[in-house]
Amino acid sequence: MNTEKDFSPLTPNIVRALNDKLYEKRKVAALEIEKLVREFVAQNNATQIRHVIQILASEFALSQHPHSRKGGLIGLAACSIALGKDSGLYLKELIEPVLTCFNDSDSRLRYYACEALYNIVKVARGAVLPHFNLLFDGLSKLSADPDPNVKSGSELLDRLLKDIVTESNKFDLVAFVPLLRERIYSNNQYARQFIISWIHVLECVPDIHLLDYLPEILDGLFQILGDNSKEIRRTCEVVLGEFLKEIKKTPSSVKFAEMANILVIHCQVADESKLTNDLIQLTAMTWMREFIQLAGRVMLPYSSGILTAVLPCLSYDDRKKNTKEAASSCNHSLMKLVTPEDDYDEDEEVKSESTGSPSREEPKAQSDGNDMLNASQESVGFSNISFFTPASTERPQVTLDLDGIVQVLDRHLHDSSTGMMTRIAVLKWLYHLYIKTPRKMFRHTDSLFPMLLKTLSDESDEVILKDLEVLAEIASSPAGQTDLAGSCDNTVNKLELKVPDKSGQHPSAKAVDSSPSTPSMNSYFYKFMINLLKRFSLERKLLENRGGFIIRQLCLLLHAENIFHSMADILLKEEDLKFASTMVQTLNTILLTSAELFQLRNQLKDLRTPENCALFCCLYRSWCHNPVATVSLCFLTQNYKHAYDLIQKFGDLEVTVDFLMEVDKLVQLIESPIFTYLRLQLLDVENNPYLIKALYGLLMLLPQSQAFQLLSHRLRCVPNPELMRTVDESKYMDSKQQVASKRASQIQINYNELLQHFDRVQSKHLEVRHQRSGRANEHSDRKLI
Repeated sequence: MNTEKDFSPLTPNIVRALNDKLYEKRKVAALEIEKLVREFVAQNNATQIRHVIQILASEFALSQHPHSRKGGLIGLAACSIALGKDSGLYLKELIEPVLTCFNDSDSRLRYYACEALYNIVKVARGAVLPHFNLLFDGLSKLSADPDPNVKSGSELLDRLLKDIVTESNKFDLVAFVPLLRERIYSNNQYARQFIISWIHVLECVPDIHLLDYLPEILDGLFQILGDNSKEIRRTCEVVLGEFLKEIKKTPSSVKFAEMANILVIHCQVADESKLTNDLIQLTAMTWMREFIQLAGRVMLPYSSGILTAVLPCLSYDDRKKNTKEAASSCNHSLMKLVTPEDDYDEDEEVKSESTGSPSREEPKAQSDGNDMLNASQESVGFSNISFFTPASTERPQVTLDLDGIVQVLDRHLHDSSTGMMTRIAVLKWLYHLYIKTPRKMFRHTDSLFPMLLKTLSDESDEVILKDLEVLAEIASSPAGQTDLAGSCDNTVNKLELKVPDKSGQHPSAKAVDSSPSTPSMNSYFYKFMINLLKRFSLERKLLENRGGFIIRQLCLLLHAENIFHSMADILLKEEDLKFASTMVQTLNTILLTSAELFQLRNQLKDLRTPENCALFCCLYRSWCHNPVATVSLCFLTQNYKHAYDLIQKFGDLEVTVDFLMEVDKLVQLIESPIFTYLRLQLLDVENNPYLIKALYGLLMLLPQSQAFQLLSHRLRCVPNPELMRTVDESKYMDSKQQVASKRASQIQINYNELLQHFDRVQSKHLEVRHQRSGRANEHSDRKLI
């Protein structure tokens, strides 16, 4: 430095000492500067004060010579000490050259700069707050300084600055947030520690409302939560926990919507191998749960994103039990937010409000005490939940992103890697949406229907059950009444459907002219039945392993008569006769053995009503695909003479091992509780001769087997009719009259026509078997050649 240059009012001795390499001499010079500035303060000579600061800054602190820079820094600190409370008038000139030295390559010089700034801030106190961003920016750099002394000095300065901010009520948060948002994405551990510590401090100051700007920094906080340092993660957890507590206390001031997508992103794990990602996901899911419960329908527009994040978590194992439970809570809470209001279109809402009348009837909600989605109910009942409601009396306009939700649900159904619990949750969602928003959901039914049918092949019974509930709701919802019914007009002759019995009372029959659709059984019902049978035809293993389960559940969810009536009608036109026979055998076994079919069996036992006769005739025509099943249907309906007539025709049929096995099973069924009434009727020999003849016919068909012995022993127990006659002949005559009356009531059934139909069907089966046998022989001959 040129010592001959004029540095007045600094004396040559002060200048020389400031440039000295020894700290003690520079310190002496600083004391002289302090004395000089105090005199100027006493004289109120602001010009000279600024001149001294300007010389120390430009000629020393910003000098190229390192010792000069050190002298300048200690000199500026001395000026600040001398100025005392008046230092606030010169802070810009004092601080800026010191902050410049924070970037110096010499660690000792950076330390002296930190020391100088500490002294300046200590004197100025609250007056430094207008320059807070500059100080924070400089400190954030020093917090990551490689030199431990510099880092230690910066920590002292940091604590001092925090004390000042905590004590003051003039902190400019608006100006600070952009800088905080920028620096929060630093990957340096020390910088992150510095940032999170400041957020913690600001959060604890009552007059600083950092919660208002949480959307600006929430993403960065979750980034910091994934830091490798346990201490940083712990501090970040505390900060996020404090924010969440404040959100719960003051939900009305929280910008839920602005933070929803941030939570959605962090609820999804990119790399499951990192343990820190589990913490991020659990924390984000916990926040999401609270947001849904506090904000209520405000979260509905973000439903598709929330479900994208939540649904996969439902299939987690016990290693992520907490995350799974939080996700389950989110899922249930979000589902409760969907109401019948969401089935309105916006233009309908406006019209409804202007006319003062609703645009449609509200579906009746029924509560389910077990908190399960039951397809036999019109709606799902949920427990009440407290949601934040705005102070305004006007209802906030919130739109359910139904298209987005359905897209997410459909994607999870198509994904073969989706876990079982996730698939169940997806199906519960679909069922709930069909209950709450049926009209809008039926716009998506055609795209969802194929996948719902495919899901019937799932490995889990619970998934299949939920899938059937969705399909049953689609098939029975009034909203599904479309023009599709017209396409079925030519395929159904007077198909009679009944309303699902949801009250426990006997349902009333509703005749439908040339259509399978009624307000309760819509156009999708018949489409469902056709596609279900087609699926059974293509996947025989599905029919063998799950066919009975699926059909029984459908009988509970819809109505047994609807299921059997429609399936019988479809099978009547089935071209694959072997499948038709197998399917009839399956349906017959279900009809005769399942507790779910008790009511239908009772209907078929009483053929005195036109409806029951029509049902019997419908079933009979399809049951003709399987001769033994046809006989068992006649036994069930107490058409013993017709059963005997059928058995007489068995001599003309091809008796195979499979045929005899079916007869064997029928004999076993006759000994079961289902046919108790039939066995008791054997006591009335005179009134039931054809029953005995039919059973003897079966006996003659059987080889000498266990079933033969069983039936033979039963028939040996039939009493002599003379012994069964009572002394009171009038009672005997009354019994005969009752039987005659019952038979007279069944004359509306044309049994001759039914026998002819049986012959035609069996002729087709025989023709198909011969064709198959011919092709097999031809193939065998070719092999021999």
